[in-house]
Amino acid sequence: MSLAKLSVNINKIATLRNSRGGNNPNVLQTALDCERFGAQGITVHPRPDERHIRYQDVYDLKGQIQTEFNIEGNCQEEKFVELVLANKPAQVTLVPDALGQITSNHGWDTIKHQNYLQDIIAVFKQEGIRVSIFVDPNPEMVEAAKTTGTDRIELYTESYAVNYHQDKEKAILPYVKAAEMANKVGLGINAGHDLDLHNLQYFAQNIPGLLEVSIGHALICDALYLGLENTIQRYLYQLK
Repeated sequence: MSLAKLSVNINKIATLRNSRGGNNPNVLQTALDCERFGAQGITVHPRPDERHIRYQDVYDLKGQIQTEFNIEGNCQEEKFVELVLANKPAQVTLVPDALGQITSNHGWDTIKHQNYLQDIIAVFKQEGIRVSIFVDPNPEMVEAAKTTGTDRIELYTESYAVNYHQDKEKAILPYVKAAEMANKVGLGINAGHDLDLHNLQYFAQNIPGLLEVSIGHALICDALYLGLENTIQRYLYQLK
């Protein structure tokens, strides 16, 4: 049985707001409603151009969020580091994005960037912030992640989602092996990217030690048809 928590990424709510100006939909109110509807965390991924989540949103959310607040982003941008340190979320998820990247599409090379990750992770952990780093489902990269000092890894699940309908057993196998390595070396396991109502349950049931999934795009798309409260309840059901 999965005990994984659902953290709702609200970036797309901010995208919709920004497309029209004003404050509709209200990002803060949506986050609070997600919590009220059962979400166990709120995730935001601010980018330098503030094309969805604005830096001010992070400050507004930090003062109101009652569940786990997770800020993810590119720690190679000093502005992002300063934002996280100023708000001290429950968790920071470090993603190796390039400047202007539309969406995250790869994990850290934890061997090549080991020294850098050790240094930047220490900065956050000194402030009592739990650290998770984005990794591909590669046991070697997971094992090396342990040496960086991170608390958790976030498995980048796009390849699983893309291949799920062709052969779900084959699609999940690299993730099972990566999770087994994480458990072996004592790293917590998060996951995210393109998880949805079709593929989430199978993933959650087969990944040993899964602690948290972060879901945004698919969940918000589903909410257009199903309603936000109903959608969150359906995602939570997949994690039982």
